[in-house]
Amino acid sequence: MGSILQKMEEKPRYSLPEMFYPLTLHQDEENIQGKELTMHKDLPPLPAMKLPSAVDSADTNTPDNWVKRDERLVRLTGKHPFNCEAKLDTLFNAGFLTPTSLFYVRNHGAVPKVDRDKAAGWTLKIHGLVENESDLTISDLARLFPVVTLPVTLVCAGNRRKEQNVVRKGLGFNWGAAGVSTALFTGVYLADILDFVRPFRGKAKHVIFEGSDVLPNGPYGTSQKLNKAQNKENGMLIAWAMNGAPLEPDHGFPLRLVVPGQIGGRSVKWLNRIEISDQESQHYLHFWDNKVLPTQVLPEQARTEKHWWYDPRYIITDLNVNSAIAQPDHDERLTISNAEEVYLMKGYAYAGGGRRVTKVEISLDEGSSWKLAEIVYPEDLYRAVCYSDPIFGTLDLTERETSFCWCFWSYEVKVAHLAESNAIIVRAMDEGMCVQQSQMYWNATGMMNNWYFRVAITKGVVEAREVLHFEHPTMAGTVAGGWMEVRNVLRATQYSTTASDRDLNQREGVPLKASDDANEMIDPAVTRKITMDELRAQDREKPWFVVKGEVYDGTPFLEEHPGGPDSILLVAGENATDDFMAIHSPEAKAKMRKYHIGTLVESNSTRTASADDSVDDSSAPFLHKSTWKDVTLLSVSEISPDSKIFRFALDKTDRALGLPVGQHVFVRLTRKNGETVQRAYTPVSLQDAQGSIDFLVKIYFPSSEYPQGGKMTMGFHELTVGDTVQIKGPIGSFIWEGNGIASWRGVKKTARNLGLICAGSGITPILQVLRAVLNDKEDRETKLWLLDSNRTEQDILCREELDALYVHHGQSRHLQNPPHRNGRATDNYRFLIHHTLSKPKDAETWSFSVGRINDEMLRAHLPPPDTPDALVLICGPDRLIKDTVQPGLQRIGWDTSKTLVIF
Repeated sequence: MGSILQKMEEKPRYSLPEMFYPLTLHQDEENIQGKELTMHKDLPPLPAMKLPSAVDSADTNTPDNWVKRDERLVRLTGKHPFNCEAKLDTLFNAGFLTPTSLFYVRNHGAVPKVDRDKAAGWTLKIHGLVENESDLTISDLARLFPVVTLPVTLVCAGNRRKEQNVVRKGLGFNWGAAGVSTALFTGVYLADILDFVRPFRGKAKHVIFEGSDVLPNGPYGTSQKLNKAQNKENGMLIAWAMNGAPLEPDHGFPLRLVVPGQIGGRSVKWLNRIEISDQESQHYLHFWDNKVLPTQVLPEQARTEKHWWYDPRYIITDLNVNSAIAQPDHDERLTISNAEEVYLMKGYAYAGGGRRVTKVEISLDEGSSWKLAEIVYPEDLYRAVCYSDPIFGTLDLTERETSFCWCFWSYEVKVAHLAESNAIIVRAMDEGMCVQQSQMYWNATGMMNNWYFRVAITKGVVEAREVLHFEHPTMAGTVAGGWMEVRNVLRATQYSTTASDRDLNQREGVPLKASDDANEMIDPAVTRKITMDELRAQDREKPWFVVKGEVYDGTPFLEEHPGGPDSILLVAGENATDDFMAIHSPEAKAKMRKYHIGTLVESNSTRTASADDSVDDSSAPFLHKSTWKDVTLLSVSEISPDSKIFRFALDKTDRALGLPVGQHVFVRLTRKNGETVQRAYTPVSLQDAQGSIDFLVKIYFPSSEYPQGGKMTMGFHELTVGDTVQIKGPIGSFIWEGNGIASWRGVKKTARNLGLICAGSGITPILQVLRAVLNDKEDRETKLWLLDSNRTEQDILCREELDALYVHHGQSRHLQNPPHRNGRATDNYRFLIHHTLSKPKDAETWSFSVGRINDEMLRAHLPPPDTPDALVLICGPDRLIKDTVQPGLQRIGWDTSKTLVIF
């Protein structure tokens, strides 16, 4: 230990920048160009940073409503969490070092808010299998270890993913070709820190890193093998500055890990803990992210078969070799005035693991021949100069052979040769002889996409002169465009870039046609002809429906359907083509073959299955069972960080909705990426409300397991005031008629004792029943028991209204002497509430239950199973209902076939 400290005393003293706080959080700053760090004249200059002056309106109603971001960034995942890249031409024209404001961002959740006091005391805990466990501030790091600055290119593993998503939609969102950025990072070598803490030889094998972000399944974390982390040549840094200024919030302020040559997902942001261990990271996202699964594993399979994510063969560490074309830009047009003119093509390339790109090749003839491009490595400038700064330490690559940055390539071509070509193709090779692939290796995560980058060329004539039009494969995020989307080449080319009249070379201007999913739904052995009269006469409880003229029997799939039976019953006897084709995956469509029962043919009836004279009746309620109707978003109110009430206007301010208590409506919307999604919701509007409808929506933000988040709820999240969605209904098998009478599956029955179970946003149909019963002046007898399950106390929705209802009508179980006997309601109290939390903030002070719903809770907080005129109503996740509540009720004596109503 003494020798280490002695060495440390011998090194130069370093200090942090005086203003150690993100520049974007200083209101009085506008444009800053690395004031603390003045680069040597022979080195690339620091990029000018254009500081955003205000929080973007898209962030206003998100947890990131304090983070200022550059308006030029392309958002990839709607409003939240924030994931973005610059436009490719903007990124490329910025030069070797990317301005921090244009640096790509990959966030899994909200950005941790670190104020000045918290930043000043930020501590990195280093513990585990080491001799010298330590808690080090950033000042300690700068004092104890040599401070260095390194140029590093970071690349998201999803770079160029949208090309894969066009072929087949995978699990990830749409990165374009600009998920790559380069900066000067300042900090200390991880290897020096490891030498200081002294891992136990023979026992310690892995170094685990953890951030401070708050995510549904725990903070982001991942790990490196110890032997790699201890090698200073691998360049791993614990960094606090970027491009001559403190890290920005989106980039890990105040401290982050930087791992050169590996995918960006290994560079943990907001770093607060390092553990040296005998096993790899056990963090959720270490397993459920950054994998290239076998191409045979489809997205649905990957979601349900967990073993793929835990197989070490599929983990990604080093980047693969990749390249892209930046010039010509997408949608660029070149007017040919002189065929002998020369056009300069440009782009970038990079490789992983410190390997250098040794060749970039260009083809103008569909890969039949290749020409070498010129390569420039700006990183090499740092190998010629050793630079030192009292704050930013030493910038010295003079003895380093590894390459951790992108390079730029260029190739001059005669315009005449471009005019003869249908495409420009680029590929790169690194010093390990790894070369980009001619064919796409499609995989469910869409990661590490590095097939040839291709720009299509089409020709036209404007004012008697030939014009070349250039198209890139795709556009990042939800922006439409690119030859892959426009020409729909996905299945027709079998992911190939080889020369073919059916590929890019569309000389006749006829777009390619992808295979029709509807054909996969048809059983060729089925020859039955079904008339419209037969279709209408079919029992609606055993529903038949029509898709593209073919008839399907939905009865066998009612209980298994992910959207619940109501979504099938709603279209019984009707043409469901638009709804079905819009929201189902190719795999779901293929499953329909076994439910195919015949082909619809004309009959003598002239009236369609969905016709109804009341649809245009201005005096009728708004809802119509078989007709989608537009409603317009009026306002959005935040209930909790992930739950909001969306209020929509009906066509008239005095129009009644027409929704019986206990019934739902279908909501259909088109997301910003063009995808149509729909599902059933129970409004939280008051029963007598007119002119509007309110939906309480819990937003399921993107996570590693579900990179797109909840498709429907993210669709809501993307809406802005003035947007329209469509609704139709009512739907559902249960109606509360009033005064102790319910209609269930078309049969009326007395129900004077209602057990109510819900989880999360499942409170909405339960709340409607509670309101109807407790506000019914004619009903003084019906009793209610509510068991509400949530993750945290903050997740309890509509709690204020629930509390108000039991204050007026019932009693809460948390009182010291609740008026119940053996957990049962007494004659004097009609309404009892019990909450249970799976993750309470403080279990000792929480007055209700802790844990998931179990048999004991069902026994204690619902009416006894032998109670006369009793029903149990439940709304919650399918797993809660089928795996817990239904079997649990049966075990304690309920006949669920006669008493369990599932919303």
